Amino acid sequence: MIATNGYAAQSATTPMAPFSYEHREPGETDVLIDVQFCGICHSDIHQARNEWGNSLYPMVPGHEVIGTVAKVGSKVTKFKVGDLVGVGCMVDSCRECLSCREGLEQYCERGQTVFTYNSRDKQGNLTFGGYGSHLVADEAFVLSVPANLDPAAAAPLLCAGITTYSPLKHWNVGPGKKVGIVGLGGLGHMGLKFSHAFGATTALFTTSASKVEDAKRLGADEVILTKEEGWAAKHAGTFDFILDCVSAEHDINTYLSLLKRDGTLCLVGVPEKPLATAAFALVGARKSFAGSMIGGIQETQEMLDFCGKHNIVSDIEMTTFPQVNEAWERVLKSDVKYRFVLDLKTL
Repeated sequence: MIATNGYAAQSATTPMAPFSYEHREPGETDVLIDVQFCGICHSDIHQARNEWGNSLYPMVPGHEVIGTVAKVGSKVTKFKVGDLVGVGCMVDSCRECLSCREGLEQYCERGQTVFTYNSRDKQGNLTFGGYGSHLVADEAFVLSVPANLDPAAAAPLLCAGITTYSPLKHWNVGPGKKVGIVGLGGLGHMGLKFSHAFGATTALFTTSASKVEDAKRLGADEVILTKEEGWAAKHAGTFDFILDCVSAEHDINTYLSLLKRDGTLCLVGVPEKPLATAAFALVGARKSFAGSMIGGIQETQEMLDFCGKHNIVSDIEMTTFPQVNEAWERVLKSDVKYRFVLDLKTL
């Protein structure tokens, strides 16, 4: 077994604290990774505090993992010792259903997606994520990280990056399309970067005037302040696609009013409570209210390669384990620009 040191939540009400545990020895197709960096995702907090009602303890969060290969199994063909690699939100799936065969493992129709943490593998063992010194995963779920990218700033691409890249690609965002991004946080700032890189005319919706300058630096052609009187009426029916990155309760109907006929609003933020949607906000102009969850392994590699080609990474603040509880509180206050990344080299 691989002795591992990390940080864990022991219950929904206890803070993150040091935790020692073991990973399996690498099997024939497994890769052992020495973790260097791990992004802090809002979902780490949701799950550690059991806000989605599915938490398993002890919980070692972390699904934005970057590290180097320390050991490979005898049948591994994609990686060698010393390679810079990443692990995102999944480490296995059934691999046989239609979704898995189409490279959409996150939508496994047999419900056998094994998530990087807060999940159970096919042997029934609890999975532990990137808030620890080591990680073991099958090579089929390990990703190559372009060498030109800053590895720390690349870590959030494994969740925040693919979560925004995937729907923008799926709904064919590009030149001639007008796209809105709701919220300038860990997800929203990546949505801006990708929408801009795809060639769309891109607007940011935000409540904060202090974010205007940053939003334009990140790729926004326009910033719409949603606290101003009559803001929505000025933009009604003008957007082809809106990517909603907000994880708190908010009025979804106002944003639906901004869509053109046949426009789509896609939710990638995951509010704790249901969002009320008015029927006429959809039926009046054949609008769609959709959702999207991360991306498959093939698309995640495509996204990383795109980022390598266009030199796209996340805007980050570095932190360490002794400050992780403070970092979580700052995430909840939206007091980070725009993703915290744990430096595990100091562990």
